[in-house]
Amino acid sequence: MSETDPHIHVEQKVLEAGPAVRNLISSMLGRVTDAPSVVTTGCGLQVPYAMTSPRPESVTCLACREHAHREYLRFADQVERLGHPGPIPGTNITGNQVAEAVERLRDVAKRFSG
Repeated sequence: MSETDPHIHVEQKVLEAGPAVRNLISSMLGRVTDAPSVVTTGCGLQVPYAMTSPRPESVTCLACREHAHREYLRFADQVERLGHPGPIPGTNITGNQVAEAVERLRDVAKRFSG
């Protein structure tokens, strides 16, 4: 961990990062999870959690931005394959909802690339 690194990074598991995922786990399990103090980033560094962000506009590390861009596109492709041509089996998610989710994921990916 470098104390002189001025960049804002993304967590390596960018799709599982951030307060939204912790809130989901908390609501499912009824227990609050703590944010880690140090995390591994998309560029491979270990940095304080406070030096990461899930928001594309806040990330200043180019390697982390590229990592997040690839991860969001990969996940969008997976969701699209699962939901094509109709609803995701075993769920009540419609084809339109899948398409909207894929569009949002690709939008986030685009924001990381810009």
